[in-house]
Amino acid sequence: MLTGPAVLGRVTTVRDGHLLLVGLDRVPKRNAFDISMFEQLSLALGELERDDDLRCAVLHANGQHFTGGIDLPQWVPFFERGITPPLPDGGLDPLALDPTRTVTKPVVVAVQGICLTIGIELMLAADIRIAADDARFAQIEVRRGIYPIGGATLRFAQETGWGNAMRWLLTGDEFDAAEALRMGLVQEVVPAGTQLEHAIRLAGVIAAQAPLAVRRSLVAARLARQHGEAIARERLLPDLLALLATDDAREGLAAFRERRPGRFSGH
Repeated sequence: MLTGPAVLGRVTTVRDGHLLLVGLDRVPKRNAFDISMFEQLSLALGELERDDDLRCAVLHANGQHFTGGIDLPQWVPFFERGITPPLPDGGLDPLALDPTRTVTKPVVVAVQGICLTIGIELMLAADIRIAADDARFAQIEVRRGIYPIGGATLRFAQETGWGNAMRWLLTGDEFDAAEALRMGLVQEVVPAGTQLEHAIRLAGVIAAQAPLAVRRSLVAARLARQHGEAIARERLLPDLLALLATDDAREGLAAFRERRPGRFSGH
């Protein structure tokens, strides 16, 4: 059941069962990120992390466009001091650059219209991306005399391959949803106006699985990506043993034997 929305000013949150729908909501400015919007997104992710009843988030945007990028004049004073805007108390890093303050639950992103700079980096920080067929992307920092510091230089090539990433990072050119799908930046392209529906449906499938197992799968995959297979491999059996001691593992085995869907509690 939908509850909310909670309006934070730049970001809305709506609880839909085990899902948290997080909406960018600075529509008159094409959802351009000012500092307040970044902070409020951080707080929404903190809410997702702390609430055991929430199992997955859907990040989306109100209006015609996902985001026009950052509101550069607000960010430049931080950049000139060699820092990024500090995260608020209780917030997590929307760009997942701080491993100690990164959400450990899955995030599905639904994008439409214009999606520039930080928009792509939010996608790269998330786990699954759905794009409307009208989506247009560009990493345009090189056209402004700067370069991406929100994760694009770290993750774009991981997701799409070196040549694909350099084609767009070094030119600042715009590309469309079909190109994003071809190179693996997005996993699905759907008719414009249905992207949120598709993302919610997919997130619902994730939320119906055993939440401890989902989170452990995500942590294991991230560990392999960030620190290599050898380190991640060491955690496979120990972490499986911990899962086998949970109520959800016992429920999963019972569901298998009884040939029915599992009813998982997160314990």
